[in-house]
Amino acid sequence: TQIAEGGIPLRFNKDGTVAKEAPPKETRQFGERWYVMEHAIKTDFSIIKGWKADKSGNIMFRGTAQNFNPAAASCGKVCIAEVEEIVENGELDPNQIHLPGVYVHRIVKPEAYEKKIEFRTIAGAAPAKKGAEGKKDGGMDVREKIARRAAQEFQDGMYVNLGIGIPTLSANYVKPGVSIELQSENGLLGMGPFPTNEAVDPDLINAGKQTVSYLPTSAIFTSDQSFAMIRGGHMDLTMLGALQVAPNGDLANWIVPGKLLKGMGGAMDLVSSGCRVIVLMEHTSKGEIKIVANCSLPLTGKRVVDRIITELCVFDIDRTGSNGMTLIELAPGVTVEDIKKVTGAPFTVSDKLKTIEY
Repeated sequence: TQIAEGGIPLRFNKDGTVAKEAPPKETRQFGERWYVMEHAIKTDFSIIKGWKADKSGNIMFRGTAQNFNPAAASCGKVCIAEVEEIVENGELDPNQIHLPGVYVHRIVKPEAYEKKIEFRTIAGAAPAKKGAEGKKDGGMDVREKIARRAAQEFQDGMYVNLGIGIPTLSANYVKPGVSIELQSENGLLGMGPFPTNEAVDPDLINAGKQTVSYLPTSAIFTSDQSFAMIRGGHMDLTMLGALQVAPNGDLANWIVPGKLLKGMGGAMDLVSSGCRVIVLMEHTSKGEIKIVANCSLPLTGKRVVDRIITELCVFDIDRTGSNGMTLIELAPGVTVEDIKKVTGAPFTVSDKLKTIEY
């Protein structure tokens, strides 16, 4: 991937051209897997946000607000912590302290603190994709069709990571009797549904910055612990979107050259973890084909996708490349010829081809 090969923009000029690119990184094989070697982050200052602190610098966090704060605190020569409340030593329960004071050098408590919510997501109000309002297919929203079919992949007891957008919507259609544990990269296992308006908590959000809720099975932790779960292979299934997918399982879903890069999130870790990977996406984007013979965009992972679910069909992918891509399901009213017209890669048709049931 481009992380290992180098070339990711690190700094831009004022005219938008790339001023500095990331150099190639060393890769090593441990066991049967390849890893990209990264230098540990060391900074002069680390600035973090906490909930409560005592006068020794011990800090508590609320909800998913731990995220990378403890890890960031440990990498700076001087750590400055902004907190909502400062208490006397002894008032915090040692069992509830998330960050020991040895890492903290300065504590700042603003006179007035406002917790802003970036995406206030309420129960019953599924977020719409920008520009997709009103897009219907046979009376059902295209995204809903994909999400409903995707939910059929859930099996009882699974640990599942869902990407932003359509993957998140699939959790609304879990079959009765099926219980799954949803994981969010920012430090939540057992993610509950969107809250009621009265129960919204700015310290309880998912990785997409949407407000969520707890379940009786919920656990909270740091983001680095979250990625340890992912990299350790503890997730059973991940569903995510894509910009391009190839018949050998190559996936590109994190950057379009020349456009602003916000970061890849956890996609690269998720698809390389060994869990089952299912791509959920609209079959084309503004007329552009997304299922292609070879990805032209920078890859998130090589040979990582197991299945593609779109509003038109379902493809199975052989990661080894020997059997390529197989069409296994068609949406009602859609023909094989329809799929050929909007798919930029060869595929075979299953002898057991069936119609998608929603």
